Amino acid sequence: MQTAATPDISAELRQRFATANRVLVFTGAGVSAESGVPTFRGGGKTATWKGLPFDVISSGAMLERNLPAVWEWFDYRRDLLRSIQPNRAHRAIADWQDRFADLTLVTQNVDGLHQRAGSRSVIELHGNIWRARCVICQTTHEIPLEGARPDACGDCGNALRPDVVLFGELLPPGAFEFAAQRAARCEICLVIGTSGLVYPAASLPEIAKSAGAFVCEINPEPTGLSDFCDAVVAGNAGDVLPQI
Repeated sequence: MQTAATPDISAELRQRFATANRVLVFTGAGVSAESGVPTFRGGGKTATWKGLPFDVISSGAMLERNLPAVWEWFDYRRDLLRSIQPNRAHRAIADWQDRFADLTLVTQNVDGLHQRAGSRSVIELHGNIWRARCVICQTTHEIPLEGARPDACGDCGNALRPDVVLFGELLPPGAFEFAAQRAARCEICLVIGTSGLVYPAASLPEIAKSAGAFVCEINPEPTGLSDFCDAVVAGNAGDVLPQI
């Protein structure tokens, strides 16, 4: 019987992994959930904040209507993240940057755990909760892990907003396009901890496969991408990735 400690990793996946030069890793909320990061979408119920559904308080419309309320919500989320550490999956992916000649890491996560694990040049499709962005000049400002966030833009003095993609907003200019370019030239595409439901991000495995890449999904449960993939490994990323 398969267990979390003994994932069913095919010989073909191991062989392709051993010989690949160009690898694209695409991660979603499931990777960070293994560290204890709330997904806010789990449990079959819509999460709420002070009576507001998650997709309302995290929306572009709310940003326009009540920026302080949006900041209160994101300050709360950062407080949850302060004590959370990268897990074995984050660390394995960071180690792969020194293993492969060309590794691209694309994430839908905004928690910064990939960077804290040592990953470099992460393509953040949905931004980063540890950054603020000026609503006027678009200058970004880092928010320290410990200490207060800046309350105004240091360049022009105008208001700051969370540097994340809210519901109803577009992805950062160029982020998906660059990720798609990398997907179109990879040999292996690993889809890890994502439901594959959020577009356009979910089209990256499709782009990779159309270009001839071997696509492997790693997730505890089947998703809408499972039948599309060349290989599916059932299990938590922290158990699977160190053993590939």
